[in-house]
Amino acid sequence: MTPPVFRFAPSPNGYLHLGHALSALSNFDLACAAGGRFLLRIEDIDAARCRPDYEQAIYDDLAWLGITWEEPVRRQSAHFDDYRAALARLDALGLIYPSFESRGEIERLVAERETHASWPRDPDGAPLYPGDALSLAPAERRLRMETGAPHALRLDMAAAIARTGALTWSETGADSKAGSVTAAPQMWGDVVLARKEIPTSYHLAVVVDDARQGVTHVVRGQDLFWSTSVHRVLQALLGLPAPNYHHHRLILDAEGKKLSKSTRATALRALRESGATAADIRRMVGLA
Repeated sequence: MTPPVFRFAPSPNGYLHLGHALSALSNFDLACAAGGRFLLRIEDIDAARCRPDYEQAIYDDLAWLGITWEEPVRRQSAHFDDYRAALARLDALGLIYPSFESRGEIERLVAERETHASWPRDPDGAPLYPGDALSLAPAERRLRMETGAPHALRLDMAAAIARTGALTWSETGADSKAGSVTAAPQMWGDVVLARKEIPTSYHLAVVVDDARQGVTHVVRGQDLFWSTSVHRVLQALLGLPAPNYHHHRLILDAEGKKLSKSTRATALRALRESGATAADIRRMVGLA
């Protein structure tokens, strides 16, 4: 029997905090208990925010927690060709299109529409794409792209859903959503899969990477629960396997909000410097 494969995939755009500790330790513990493999992946597609010192801090923090991982570590920035190949497959299916509005223009379009009625938001609270780029003539699209116009490549979600049909995923999270969950990708609208300056996005990269690395179990925070809907669509379109999913509870701050990398008080680095031990961290995240 093939051993199960788990992974922890942080971004080096800040120091790890207690929420990351819960996710990393949960994956590591489950891999050890199942006689499986534990992989570390560095999600560093955003060159403007990711820094080498933050990446080194990830290695230091995980080692301090007693976590070991297989080498080599997959760094997303070294695999842009994999994401370009996936985009090319989706393009060949006629499922992606460029949009040219800036973030400011999108905000203005949403504000205009909301003078008449509320505009739909995705599960993260961001407005769905309000533009009309899908209706642009192919010649107009080519001309704008050939002249270097900034753009985002979006998934035509309605066409994608029409191709895949209804999708589900297997969820083992300890709440009422455990079991077979019906994906609801329409909640996300025409998501961005890449930009002119970055040939991928979180959604596309994570799906390609999990398949490339043979990940069988995705264990991550509850905040990413409904992102799985987008991931299932991409897996189906690209002919990739669907892992088993487990979305765990979040570690919240005193105000009941999700922890942020900007909150130094919960950073593992700061806690270590203040005298906390790895065992203390396990107790703090409820794994002792």
